[in-house]
Amino acid sequence: MNFHTTIHSRSGHTTKENVLPSCKIDASQVQRPKQRTVLGVLSENEQRGRSLSQGNQFSKHSMISDSSQLTFLGCLSSSSYDVYVEEACEVVLAASGQEVISDSCDLDTEQAVLQNEDFRLLLELSSSSCKDASMQSEPDESLMSDTVLCLSDYAEDIHRHLRESEIKFRPKPDYLEKHPEITSGMRVILVDWLVEVVQEYKLRSETLHLAVNYLDRFLSCTAHVKRGKLQLVGTAALLIAAKYEEISPPELNEFVYITDSTYTKKQLIQMEHVFLRVLAFKVAAPTANQFLRLFMSIHSVCANTQNLALYVAELSLLEIDQFLQYTPSLVAAGAYCLASYTVNKSLWPDSLYSFTGYKLADIVPCLTDLHKLYMSAESRPQQAIREKYKSSKHCHVAWISPPVVLPL
Repeated sequence: MNFHTTIHSRSGHTTKENVLPSCKIDASQVQRPKQRTVLGVLSENEQRGRSLSQGNQFSKHSMISDSSQLTFLGCLSSSSYDVYVEEACEVVLAASGQEVISDSCDLDTEQAVLQNEDFRLLLELSSSSCKDASMQSEPDESLMSDTVLCLSDYAEDIHRHLRESEIKFRPKPDYLEKHPEITSGMRVILVDWLVEVVQEYKLRSETLHLAVNYLDRFLSCTAHVKRGKLQLVGTAALLIAAKYEEISPPELNEFVYITDSTYTKKQLIQMEHVFLRVLAFKVAAPTANQFLRLFMSIHSVCANTQNLALYVAELSLLEIDQFLQYTPSLVAAGAYCLASYTVNKSLWPDSLYSFTGYKLADIVPCLTDLHKLYMSAESRPQQAIREKYKSSKHCHVAWISPPVVLPL
């Protein structure tokens, strides 16, 4: 099974079709109902780790069908970018690899050694690290499980804490401007692939939401990440999220396997190390999924409404232009309203207005964008989320037709 996606440049109508290859599934490792597509990128590893005799396999990987013969997420770059570290200190890595630390950065010897190690890895990424906004937050506190979220005695405190934290863990909506090789279409394909992986390994929805948050925050704090490293970044985000959220996360070998061995264990571990340092180890990020489950514990809804709200919230992960401008709590409120109206013809109950302080007028802009996304879900090239919510486990809610108009 292959994915096809068409990317249109903003300046013209040039079309690039990219084919994502299928991956052979090892049933002895994980029971998989169907063959899952692997993102299948080629990078500098292709030159080092694969012989010329595997030319046929090379042709199966996703390629941009033009004369440049560049891989979709695996472009072989002939030039290296200068790397700039923002915020706390400015570090310039010239093309020669020589490091220059400006006077504005006051680092002790131990910190400088650690920085040197990270910069060598970041130079390979052609990216720059910076301190995440969450570094100014309080020490990490464990996020509450679904059971704790349902305890009414603590619901207000939990909500207040999550609302305070969501501001500190927000990605920058315009971060792709700093990554010339990466487009929003590439990110959509990556997130769709992460959904498939989460489904295959039966991971929690919260793991997916966290992984996308980590991905966006990492790209917000870096620049000039090569398209050939984008899948590595996404895989590291999912690896960290699974370690944080899952009781039994997949082993490292599985994360190498899902990339069709495009990256090695060593590269994935190095990427994880860089990733966590860029995020300053702040991984307890509030997500729309957490807020949504909290809202539904305050004002209970039927199974159809619950699953439809979760479905709409996951769809929002695909788009950054519309939904990174909203906080996770607003996205959750919009998803709740849309699902509630679709199933029960009601919108925002008084109990949630009292609990959150959100008026319906506050939710309407996000609700409108979610409705447009819900309407277009069936016609989108990426269908992993829809396929997930077509199952009986999720009450087949992906088959529910969206309302034509909202009573706004």
